Amino acid sequence: MREIREEAERARSTPAPELTFTLWRRFADTGDRLAHERAYFERRRRLAALALAPGHTPDPALDDLLWSVCDEYTWVLPAHEPDDRPLDTFVDLFAAETAHALAEIVTLPGPRIDARVRERVRAEVDRRVLRPLYAGAPPMWWERSATNWAAVCAGATGMAALALDSPHLPELLSRLRGAIEAFLAGTGADGACLEGPDYWSYGFGYFVYFAEALRERTGEDLLDDPHVREMAAYPARVDLGGGARPAFADAQGRGAYPAGLLSRLAGRLGVPVPEPGVPSFHDDACYRWAHLSRTLRWFREVPGRRAEPCSYLPDAAIVVARAGTTAFAAKGGHNDEPHNHLDLGHFVLHAHGRTVLDDLGAPEYTRDYFREGRYRVPHASAEWHSVPLIDGAAQLPGRERRAEVLAYEEKGGNVTFALDLTAAYAGPHRFTRTFHWRPGTLEIVDDFGLAAPDALVEELFVSRVRPVTGLDTVTWGPVELRVPPGWRARAEERRVRGHDGAEESVHRVRLAARVPPGAHRFRFTVRT
Repeated sequence: MREIREEAERARSTPAPELTFTLWRRFADTGDRLAHERAYFERRRRLAALALAPGHTPDPALDDLLWSVCDEYTWVLPAHEPDDRPLDTFVDLFAAETAHALAEIVTLPGPRIDARVRERVRAEVDRRVLRPLYAGAPPMWWERSATNWAAVCAGATGMAALALDSPHLPELLSRLRGAIEAFLAGTGADGACLEGPDYWSYGFGYFVYFAEALRERTGEDLLDDPHVREMAAYPARVDLGGGARPAFADAQGRGAYPAGLLSRLAGRLGVPVPEPGVPSFHDDACYRWAHLSRTLRWFREVPGRRAEPCSYLPDAAIVVARAGTTAFAAKGGHNDEPHNHLDLGHFVLHAHGRTVLDDLGAPEYTRDYFREGRYRVPHASAEWHSVPLIDGAAQLPGRERRAEVLAYEEKGGNVTFALDLTAAYAGPHRFTRTFHWRPGTLEIVDDFGLAAPDALVEELFVSRVRPVTGLDTVTWGPVELRVPPGWRARAEERRVRGHDGAEESVHRVRLAARVPPGAHRFRFTVRT
């Protein structure tokens, strides 16, 4: 609440940025998304702070900002401008989120908002977001999507219609149910979010918010479902400890889950959840009304409760093992997953509060990243994941580029996880990778059936920790790798842009050898 008051005062005393044509066209001209989005989300930040700040007297700053949001050319982001229909008939993630925020803000109790502003908001929400979904328009692509888009667009639109008590509510809910069903069907029985932990917060979070709003109105309980319970347990199952998680797909290796969401899931479903920590107004860089308002309403001091020491998600082919201050995670799957990276057989190793062998996670989103240039970005490329190059060849994209799980065994906290990764690569080579985890020690056995007897194999190991290479060891802080005889280690560094656009240095160790066919072992030890 202190942060909200501070933000509200800043919003009253400084002008909000404008969404100019120059900002709008920048994505089409250069592929840059951040310039427009920074101004867009700064306006949502101010809107949330002004609406959530305590007070019962009229607030001209809130009236003005609501009116200004209604004046925006569109609530759709430039990156989401459709090719198949007029812009003003399309609902994207952020148009739906804006509609939900405005609808609930103008229905808050009290006289703080001018009646004329309320009426304009209702009209704009109906025109921009509700009407395209109740007026018989052709389906939008996300209505059949198995990704976060379906849950966020349908959930936010549904909550806006519920808040405004739209006369078209029955037909809207009927149409939105299809998108919700598509979202749920896109997750395997193990409940894993293939888009990564951050997109779990986003997609599954909006599903939960909508489900609870619908339950309050109708009594129908969409959370009373075994599959939903499995989805709710996902964050605890991939938790590495201390707020860390594997940054598989377009995720971040560290970050806050919405505290209100975790509280509600722990209370309603009794599932294990990571420790929520102290919520902040700034946990979500997009300042989504759904997360902020539900955290204020739902957050309770619930103790974090881990899943079992070892988690295996068979549909996603993800394994996570935890022991004290160390943990490891690895993944199979296929190379056409949502928010895909070329990362079959990739792993992370967490030690003493830091993910040492790491995943770069999500880069800055640009136009090319969601087109043909995706796999030229280091974060998504095979060359910047901890997987080998075989005779110079990297993994390739495509659903047929798939890992086959050969074995998973867990006993007393020790784990064996074996994958056949042959299909991930082109060419005649056979390749299997087996992980043997013993608390504090990770051994990787790579078995190559090579077409040539002396083919070049390059094992890549990625980190944000600068490595130190010796004659027969490589160390990354507390983690040591014994370099097998015949392999030569070389450290490389590269500057990349993170999801927020900031530059950082990342590191890669390249172990190279011309190897005979057969098994080659790489042992990582965590020093105490």
